[in-house]
Amino acid sequence: NYMDRIDLSIFALEEIMNKQELNKLIGKNVKKYRLLYNTKNKNKLTQAKLSEMLGVHMSLIAALESSNSTQGLSIYNLYQISKILNVRIDKFFEGVD
Repeated sequence: NYMDRIDLSIFALEEIMNKQELNKLIGKNVKKYRLLYNTKNKNKLTQAKLSEMLGVHMSLIAALESSNSTQGLSIYNLYQISKILNVRIDKFFEGVD
């Protein structure tokens, strides 16, 4: 199952990075791919629009993208972001050494 593999991959990443570092990495990449999406699409995707589509408060997306998030993001929401941005979910983990 795809989601089980994602869970195992995240578990392995937590062995390399602590939770705060992982949140920063994911947030940086969410912002990167949201801005890239905006360069390719006429309808711009703001943090407010993304949070509305996900059904979360905008402050969660703003904090995530600014690396100030302490609560992180659920796997389901990350999966939903990947679908909205048309990006493979593993792209949000790019930059792991």
